[in-house]
Amino acid sequence: MKRLSLLVFVFLAFSCSPKITSNFESSEKPLTIEDPVVFLDVHHAIPEGAKKIGNARYQDSGFTTDCDFNSHLTKARKLAREKGANLVKVTEKRTPDIWSLCYRIKVDFFYYDGDVTTIPQYKLQLN
Repeated sequence: MKRLSLLVFVFLAFSCSPKITSNFESSEKPLTIEDPVVFLDVHHAIPEGAKKIGNARYQDSGFTTDCDFNSHLTKARKLAREKGANLVKVTEKRTPDIWSLCYRIKVDFFYYDGDVTTIPQYKLQLN
């Protein structure tokens, strides 16, 4: 009985999270909380000289909660800081529909040696 309870708890705990798959070819020095990370939406251009270091996909796992666009970008910012990326470019964005109540996005992570605060960017909204 204890095993069944534990199994149900683990299933519920992990099924509420979005499915995140990532692939990094390289890493830079991890960023601190003070280092800015900018978000480029689908229509924003990547600045010249930015080096791509990886990508990720944020999807619905079936019972996902907290899966709006800004929540995914907040998770992407955390991953970007861990890998040393200061640019997160959204390459594909699928809005909630009849098949899923979640946003499904693909992002690329870049390291840019210039001043990222001067780049036109998407501003995160508080939910």
